[in-house]
Amino acid sequence: MFERFTADARMAVVEAQIVARQSGSVEVGPAHLLAGLVKTGVPLLAELGVSADDIAAELARIRRRGGVSDADAEALTEFGIDVEQIVEAVEQTHGEGALAGRLGPAKRGHIPFTAQSKKTLELSLKEAVRLGDKHLGQEHILLALAQQHGTDDVLARRGVDYQSLSRAVRQRKAG
Repeated sequence: MFERFTADARMAVVEAQIVARQSGSVEVGPAHLLAGLVKTGVPLLAELGVSADDIAAELARIRRRGGVSDADAEALTEFGIDVEQIVEAVEQTHGEGALAGRLGPAKRGHIPFTAQSKKTLELSLKEAVRLGDKHLGQEHILLALAQQHGTDDVLARRGVDYQSLSRAVRQRKAG
C-alpha cells in the first residue's frame, strides 16, 4: 500500500512514528497520525484556516490527560468531574506528564500501528480510490482522520469535518 503514498504522506507516517516513540507510546494511534501530518505541514488545513500549532497544542493536552479529548473532558464536566483537577492531582503525586504514557526513555525499534490507525490508512486508500486519484496524499489521510473517533473531534472543534474537507479536496482538484 505504501508504494501509492506521496512523499509528503510517507513523511507524515514517519513523523507519526517519531511522535509516538518520543511520547513513550507503545503503538502508533490516529492522534499520532494527525500529529505527523501537522508536523509535516498540511496546506489543505492552512487553506481552511486551521492553525497547525493549535492542533499540535490540543494533541499535547490530550496526551497529557491520558487520551481524554476536550470533548470528552466537557462531557465529564456535566457529571461533576474536572479532568484538569484530576490530572493536576496525579501529576503532583507521580510527576509531570504521568498520564501521558511515558515510562522511561523512548522505545527503540518498531512501534506497531493500532487497529484504528490501520483502519485510518485503509480509509485513506479508499478515499484516494473514491476520488479517482492514483496516489495517496496527505489530503486522503486527513479525510480518513476526519472519520475516526478522537481525531474527528480535534478537527471538528476547528470547524473542519469530513464534509468540509471533502468539499475542499474536490475544489482543489477542479481548480
